[in-house]
Amino acid sequence: MANPPQPNIGYSATSKPSHSETPSSPFEKIPIPPPLISPGAPAPAPKFPPPTFQQDQTLSPSVQSPNVPSPSNGVKTGSPITLLSTPPGPPVFTSPVRPAAVPFRASPVTPQPLAFSSGSSIPTSSPPNFSNGLVDLQHQFSDVREDSDAVGEAPYVLFSAHKVLKQKKQANVPSLGFGALVSPGREISPGPQIIQRDPHRCQSCGAYANNYCNILIGSGQWQCVICRKLNGNVGEYIASSKEDLRNFPELASPIVDYVQTGNKRPGFVPVSDSRTSAPIVLVIDECLDEPHLQHLQSSLHAFVDSLPPTTRIGIVLYGRTVSVYDFSEESVASADVLPGEKSPSQESLKALIYGTGIYLSPMHASLPVAHAIFSSLRPYKLNIPEASRDRCLGTAVEVALGIIQGPSAEMSRGVIKRSGGNSRIIVCAGGPNTFGPGSVPHSFSHPNYPYMEKSALKWMENLGREAHRHNTIVDILCAGTCPVRVPVLQPLAKASGGVLVLHDDFGEAFGVNLQRAATRAAGSHGLLEIRCSDDILITQVVGPGEEAHVDTHETFKNDASLCIQMLSVEETQSFSLSMETKGDIKSDFVFFQFAIQFSNVYQADISRVITVRLPTVSSVSAYLESVQDEVAAVLIAKRTLLRAKNYSDAIDMRATMDERVKDIALKFGSQVPKSKLYRFPKEISLLPELLFHIRRGPLLGSIVGHEDERSVLRNLFLNASFDLSLRMIAPRCLMHREGGTFEELPAYDLAMQSDAAVVLDHGTDVFIWLGAELAADEGKSAAALAACRTLAEELTELRFPAPRILAFKEGSSQARYFVSRLIPAHRDPPYEQEARFPQLRSLTTEQRTKLKSSFLHFDDPSFCEWIRSLKMVPPEPS
Repeated sequence: MANPPQPNIGYSATSKPSHSETPSSPFEKIPIPPPLISPGAPAPAPKFPPPTFQQDQTLSPSVQSPNVPSPSNGVKTGSPITLLSTPPGPPVFTSPVRPAAVPFRASPVTPQPLAFSSGSSIPTSSPPNFSNGLVDLQHQFSDVREDSDAVGEAPYVLFSAHKVLKQKKQANVPSLGFGALVSPGREISPGPQIIQRDPHRCQSCGAYANNYCNILIGSGQWQCVICRKLNGNVGEYIASSKEDLRNFPELASPIVDYVQTGNKRPGFVPVSDSRTSAPIVLVIDECLDEPHLQHLQSSLHAFVDSLPPTTRIGIVLYGRTVSVYDFSEESVASADVLPGEKSPSQESLKALIYGTGIYLSPMHASLPVAHAIFSSLRPYKLNIPEASRDRCLGTAVEVALGIIQGPSAEMSRGVIKRSGGNSRIIVCAGGPNTFGPGSVPHSFSHPNYPYMEKSALKWMENLGREAHRHNTIVDILCAGTCPVRVPVLQPLAKASGGVLVLHDDFGEAFGVNLQRAATRAAGSHGLLEIRCSDDILITQVVGPGEEAHVDTHETFKNDASLCIQMLSVEETQSFSLSMETKGDIKSDFVFFQFAIQFSNVYQADISRVITVRLPTVSSVSAYLESVQDEVAAVLIAKRTLLRAKNYSDAIDMRATMDERVKDIALKFGSQVPKSKLYRFPKEISLLPELLFHIRRGPLLGSIVGHEDERSVLRNLFLNASFDLSLRMIAPRCLMHREGGTFEELPAYDLAMQSDAAVVLDHGTDVFIWLGAELAADEGKSAAALAACRTLAEELTELRFPAPRILAFKEGSSQARYFVSRLIPAHRDPPYEQEARFPQLRSLTTEQRTKLKSSFLHFDDPSFCEWIRSLKMVPPEPS
């Protein structure tokens, strides 16, 4: 366990032990209080509690929870969580960012940096080295790719530009930067080519043979695109023509999966089919008041009903003690209780695991008992404020990890026994960890609070690392109004590869996230290797992993790859890579290869190899035309958010964003004739608006009021997939039209038209706004609201975490959530409004007058006003 001290052996008692003291009778099973439903009765069909989205009393749509895909397919979400990196360049962009000593550092939430050896440095490739008369043989090589090969991207990798500048000085302008987003666990259709054999790899640098390799016709020798060395061949690539070579998947496709279904590790013990579903242990806070408990019970009932019958589940409750529920008796549910003030000893865990109880049971055998357990939960009885109640969350997670390991923990180190994919511990928390290991005092005014918080941070991170070593992910789902001390809990989720999410209550959004947390597919034993052409240097990595110390030099003497140990392999995550060129590039192309090794949920070992070739250009205009505005904005935002550790830093980063935009205009734009103003490059005219959204949105702006919320959003964003990251920085605005259709509009406040309904998707929140004129018509407003609600669910059906969905009408107090996320374009002159929001032209004079009069004055600048304040001309709308 993460903290090996030795408390007394465990206890047995009722499932709802006294909150005041630990029972003293050793191992005696006592039935829990009579459940509200009979354990033998058919499982109820619980529903989520009333809608949690905020709205006026006049709105009362029915709410259905989004459909949750079967875990057999995995949840293909658009999101993620945890991270590593060095900070980007200085706030004022006057010179290129200097390469960092190591491309990894701890996240903003973790105060102490990860320890690396002083000799660690960013790997670089060796200079081009042609051997075996290779230069003389160039004309004999066959290029197996199509001659018309376009610069297409693998869906797993998104570059900020499709071309690379040859000149180092221009390429390394840090305000714009160059980089890529890598999503190792992304599910796509159709998937990669599958190869069931060992890959061919460069004997010098370890790169994989790919579709860009030059093949020597007749001998089968192939030239590595990374180090340019010539490799011999066992005869497999010997062919008479390049058409024959295309029969090899790795020589025909830029993305291939090498799959090993049989495990070659010595001493591997395969598990039966019934155990391929990794177990899920619910760790539930029992210190809840009645309203919160009722919502939690509804969510838990719906959760177990949604699980596949083969899923193994465990249930652990924690307060001042830890109760572990036993599924061995079908007629009654009982729990063994362990003390919570210190870590469980090995003896107490052994007594628990090797006893007669069953603590992990498949749903088909334990569904009635699970319902009985949830129905038997009782609200907290003592008259103690929520924040002051004793909660031994750390001990409970240790116990949950112990029962997941089970008897296999006693097996020798040479024997590996694992279930398919990662096991999961899902913590349902209603307050802070204030008792036992990893806890902090109830009050911030405690004289020793800073020291105890520092100790708790370190203990929680160690527990998370212990969970990761045992292929277990810890997700922490918090709800309610009691502060949970996010900085203390975040390291536990982060280090294990999990996520921490805040909810308003234990209702609908919480219940949906509970289901999606359990059903999203997660591979284990993940390793990401990145190899680049010799001209490219990786200067920064942000994402859910840490530097891996993998010694491949015995096999590949010139292996200069950057290796990242992934904490989990999920579709909800991505890695952000910042890159520079080491000098002026002479070649016409640069190459990037990403090798992702992991074990999937079916225990197959996958080596996914993605090879990308980008052309190099001397023309700045050609380079700018290839820039992908949205990808570039996400990369810039991740580099910036990494430094926004608190609200004060966030304010500084807004000024940094201003300097960044000015520097891009200075380096790549043009000066307006007879003026001191600069014009932003027309090729990337969308980028400044995206950066303006970042500057004023919840990540850097003042929309989110509490630091805990900002911390959770930052960590989620730094690890999120491209799709969710983009929505978190730039909301998507959709206006409802007659007939149930929707029109996509710029996210400006000009969309707030009284006769319309609008959906605003901002990643972690979706807002439905009804104009006052529409809301006055009960029939039309109900139809529009139903259509908007359906659209919101469809947009977020596969997203994790599931967002809040808030609905309100024009003029209500809750509408501020919606208004604050829109650019205040009503301040601009009419000609600029029409240029950037063409839909205005379809309004009558009366409608435009009514719209203009509906806006309230406030000080936030519009996008055009912000650009002018930077001594620039607003870019032409794209």
